[in-house]
Amino acid sequence: MKFDVTGREAFAATGGRPFDGGKPALLMLHGAGMDHTVWSLQSRYFAHHGYTVLAVDLPGHGRSAGPVPETIPAFAEWCLSALEAAGAGDVLVMGHSMGALIALEVAARLGTRAKALALLGSVPEMKVHPDLLGAARSGNHAALETMVGWGVGRRAQIGGHRAPGSWVSGASMRLLEAGDYATLAVDLAACDAYGGALETAAKVTCPALLLCGADDKMTPAKLAQPLGKALPDCTMAVLKGAGHMMMIEQPDETLDALAEFFGDKV
Repeated sequence: MKFDVTGREAFAATGGRPFDGGKPALLMLHGAGMDHTVWSLQSRYFAHHGYTVLAVDLPGHGRSAGPVPETIPAFAEWCLSALEAAGAGDVLVMGHSMGALIALEVAARLGTRAKALALLGSVPEMKVHPDLLGAARSGNHAALETMVGWGVGRRAQIGGHRAPGSWVSGASMRLLEAGDYATLAVDLAACDAYGGALETAAKVTCPALLLCGADDKMTPAKLAQPLGKALPDCTMAVLKGAGHMMMIEQPDETLDALAEFFGDKV
C-alpha cells in the first residue's frame, strides 16, 4: 500500500490483505540496500494468520521516497512515524541485518506497545570494512559482489533451494542491483557508526527472538551472544546451514521459527 509519512510517499507490502489497525501490526524491516521483497513468504503467511502486516520500504529504498536517513536512530524515528500514519496499535517488530538494528531502536521507543521483537542476522556492532564502504560510495559493482559472497551461506552458493530453479545468489544480486549505490553507502555508513545496541537492548520490555544462521559470515552467531544477554527476555535460535540471508536461503525454516515465537505473543 502507498501512504504518506512525514509528507513523503511511502510503500509497504501488506501480505495480500488490507492493513487493519484493529489487529496486531507486524512491522517488517529489511536490510541495507534491500527492500520489502525479502519478506515475500513471511509477510503473506502472517497476513493470513491473524496479523496485519507492514513490510515497509525504508526511505529511499524500493518504492518509498527519500531522503535516506543517515543514522539508525533516524531510521527508527521514521518507522514510528510510519506506524502512526498507518494507524497501528500494538506492534510486533522484526528486522534483518540493518533492519534488526532499526527494529531494536523501534521496540525500545515503543515501550509497552511493542509486544514482541525478532532480530535476524544481528550483532551489537555491524562494522563495515572500509573497502566495502568505499566501493559502495564509488558505485563499484564489487560492493554488491562482496555482499552476496559473504551474505549467502555456502550451501546456497551452489544450490540446494527447495524450489527447483531458484538461485539464491543470483536473486540476491538482482535485489541489490535494483537499488542505488548511494543509498547502499548511506546504509552501510549508518550500520558502521551505530554503537548503541547493548544500551538500547536493555530498554526493551517485550520478549525477543535472536535468530542466527550457523553459516553467517557477516553477523556470526557467536558475536550475537552479547546482544542476547543484554535483552531482558531473549530466546536465541540458530538455523543449521543458513547464512546471513536466512529468510531467502531457508524461507520455511525461518518462517517456522518466527511463527512459533510470535504465536503466543498476542
